[in-house]
Amino acid sequence: MKKQFLTLTIGALLTACTTNPYTGESQVAKTVWTTGIGTAVGAGAGALIGGKKGALIGAGAGAAVGAGTGAYMDIQAAKLREELVSTGVQVQQIDNKIILIMPGNVTFGTNQATIEKQFEPVLASVAKVIKEYDKTKVQIIGYTDNTGSVATNNTLSLRRANAVSNFLRLRGVDINRIIVDGLGPQNPIASNKTAQGRQQNRRVEITLINMQ
Repeated sequence: MKKQFLTLTIGALLTACTTNPYTGESQVAKTVWTTGIGTAVGAGAGALIGGKKGALIGAGAGAAVGAGTGAYMDIQAAKLREELVSTGVQVQQIDNKIILIMPGNVTFGTNQATIEKQFEPVLASVAKVIKEYDKTKVQIIGYTDNTGSVATNNTLSLRRANAVSNFLRLRGVDINRIIVDGLGPQNPIASNKTAQGRQQNRRVEITLINMQ
């Protein structure tokens, strides 16, 4: 029974080794890793309940649970990367969250909260994927650099976040999934001491949160 349990675990984790298409590096895929962990846990629980046969049944159930949780976000992130290649939008996947970082200079005009016409097709692609994967919460937060008053920046960042929210909603994303906020100069991702850093901080972030 122990040997079977070990074989199931090692087999699942070995198949998790993949090559990251963006970095070229070997890695353990999140989907298969969670499948492997699910397999191990399921097998262990099954073994305690029903011996060798229980281990096999538990491994299958655990693999299904693990794959379901990880795969949903992995596939969604892959589709977003495909849709957003060469657009200037960054796609980051952290645990069960996907973060889309949209630079303000390509999304909005200076001190404006109206989405640039040339950026609308990009955001429409985002809406298409978000609408398809409807088991995620959609958190939209606007940010600015630290130039100007905090009150002005907070207002502008919220207007920009609302503009993105309205765009997604008009393209079929359920408003009940959407959370909107504007945090002005809070949470900078670069130094506000340089023009380049300030430009990076002027952004809207869409965070997709797995609710499964």
